[in-house]
Parts: sequence; C-alpha cells; structure tokens
Amino acid sequence: MINVFSDATRHSADLGWLRSRPSFSFGGYHDPNRTGFSVMRVCNDDSLDPGKGFGAHPHSDMEIVSIVLNGLIRHEDNMGNSVVTSFGEVQRMSAGTGVIHTEFNASETEELRLLQLWFMPKERGMAPSYEASRFDINKLHNALLPVVSDQGLEEAASIGQDMTIYLSKLETGKQLPYEVKSGRKQFVFIIEGQLQVHGETLATGDTAQIEAVEELVFTAKEPAFFMLIDLP
Repeated sequence: MINVFSDATRHSADLGWLRSRPSFSFGGYHDPNRTGFSVMRVCNDDSLDPGKGFGAHPHSDMEIVSIVLNGLIRHEDNMGNSVVTSFGEVQRMSAGTGVIHTEFNASETEELRLLQLWFMPKERGMAPSYEASRFDINKLHNALLPVVSDQGLEEAASIGQDMTIYLSKLETGKQLPYEVKSGRKQFVFIIEGQLQVHGETLATGDTAQIEAVEELVFTAKEPAFFMLIDLP
C-alpha cells in the first residue's frame, strides 16, 4: 500500500525569517490525520534567512536529524558542541535525558534550506549525544546512499532507532530497485524532480508513506533528488 501526499497538502508557515513546510503536525499546526508515520514524528522543510535561527531550547527522548540542502547551519549545545555543516554533511542529535541547543543560519548572505527530521528513540532515557558526519556527494549519483543508520555503515551518522535514511540523485529514465524486508515501512520525500514508485508518480515536494509491499523500484521521470527512509 502506498499513500501519496502532494506538495499542496503540506502546511505552510511564514514567520518572516523562517519559511517552513511541515509534512506532519508541528508547533501551532495540528492535523489529527498527519501526526507521524511509524516512529517518525517530524519532517520539516525549512528555509532560514541569513543570520537567523532558533535560540536555546530543550529536547528530550528524541532522535533529531538535520540535512542541509543549501547554505550553512551552525549547531551549538550544552554538551560543548559547536559545529557548522553544509550540503554533504548530516547532523544527528540524540536528546536522551535532555539537551539544550541552538541552530542558526551561519551565513550572513545566503539562505539556508534544510530538512529537519525527528524520530522516537528505540530506548528512552539514554545519555544525550551529538554527531556530525560527512558523505561523498558523488555517491548520490544513480544510487541509494545511506547517510544515517543504526547499522554502523561507513559515511552514515549513527542513530538510536532501527532505521536508515538514504539520499539519491537519479537521472531521467534510470531505475533503482530497493529490497523491502518483511514488516518494514518506507517514507519517500521528493526534494526535486519527478519520480515513479509503486505505480505512483511523485513530483517536487510530494511525500509517500509505504507499507506492506514486497518490492520497490524507483524510476526517474525527470532528474530526481529524493530521500528514502526505511522504518520499523
């Protein structure tokens, strides 16, 4: 079964310095039919003005992943981390028993666009931790590259949940098969382009929630940059 949610169904919020497109209920936006998928609770597509960001705020018992698409993000926290990342890098924060952090656009001239993803942890009450990892952007070409995983994969940030986040840039007409394991679910987000999956065509900004399928094949109808998340 595949449920497709078009870009038009995503909520839009504009705070002047922040333009956000949440796929699920978040902050002041609540849709009882869109509160998450599997262990996934947040999928925000955020754009921040230069120098702007989120001041000090707390989190607990949540796995938080930030994937920069354009620009620079500066993360600082009460564990002593102060890191700036760009496209080709991923930030993962396990909030565990509690962490306080800030996130700002580190550029004074360029807009920042990032995907912020929140997941319920496999275990609650763990010690908080932070990691910034780098992947080879050339490996996105016509392949599914794992960038976050609990499997200890090379170039992938670790995470405290039974899941893997893949990124891919697929040329028009190219196909990518994905081996689906029994009982698993998949979330797809089209960052840019047009992609066919399981008989459905998804365009920029569309998402799909997939479960109880035996196999998946991704076919690019035009150059497509997309994210696949394999979930329990």
